Amino acid sequence: MSVSSSAAAGRAQGRAARLPGRSVVAAGSALALAVVLLYLAGFEQGAVALFDGTTVHEFVHDARHALGFPCH
Repeated sequence: MSVSSSAAAGRAQGRAARLPGRSVVAAGSALALAVVLLYLAGFEQGAVALFDGTTVHEFVHDARHALGFPCH
């Protein structure tokens, strides 16, 4: 094995080693976004409300029914 081919193999292994970390960050970010959106659509009202009024409730009203959350 030549020096240049072993250097290229080392660079390829380095890239492969970093890729799963990026995938974990992307999956974690997607999961966090999904949880926030699910909270806003399903639970943003009443005692656990983060926002005053019914603005968020009315904004996601149809999505709430489509996801099976009762709100009336």
